Amino acid sequence: MPNSQPTGIQALERLRAGNARFVQGVLSLDSLLSHARPSREQQARAQLPFAVVLGCSDSRAPAEFIFDQGLGDLFVIRVAGNIAAPSQIGSIEFAVARFGVPLVVVMGHSNCGAVQATLEHLSRPSATTPGLRSIVDRIRPALADLVDSCVHDDPEALMHAAVRTNVRATVNQLAHSSALLESLSLAGQLLIVGAEYSLDTGAVDFFEGVPADAGAPIE
Repeated sequence: MPNSQPTGIQALERLRAGNARFVQGVLSLDSLLSHARPSREQQARAQLPFAVVLGCSDSRAPAEFIFDQGLGDLFVIRVAGNIAAPSQIGSIEFAVARFGVPLVVVMGHSNCGAVQATLEHLSRPSATTPGLRSIVDRIRPALADLVDSCVHDDPEALMHAAVRTNVRATVNQLAHSSALLESLSLAGQLLIVGAEYSLDTGAVDFFEGVPADAGAPIE
């Protein structure tokens, strides 16, 4: 891996700090300068992103803004429901192998439409929109047991639990379905974590796979 890359924990703290700025409505000068022409010209010759973010395609959840990062900082993959189909896994493997990225974040978000569609499919399969079926089919296995639990009496609690269950399932898939990602993770060279972005507050909660020595979230 490139020597100039941070560790996974350092990369995680960088994202936490950026999200804290976003929540406070403060933009970093470095992020702003990355959009200037000299910086764009430099980025055109090479890139060295420090984190991969596998997030949802929802228009309200752009990772670069949420983490207050500039051009070239993040390798972002967006797909409805933040699922890990072969093309998404391959993209992550590319970033890790080519750029030595030390951190992969699977980021779900509150009130995710793809997760909601999956919950609706589990209760009324015939109502599923054809265009969402390929997404729903990947999310459904992780949520099947959840809808039979007691949280189904509270739609808000069910939705919150479903978003996090889906994130955990994707984190687990990335950690075990790719020989490259699994080997780097076991060697301590790659950190794979799960997070949830709140559309209401703008805050990101890293809740899955975070090492104990990663420190407390930045307030």
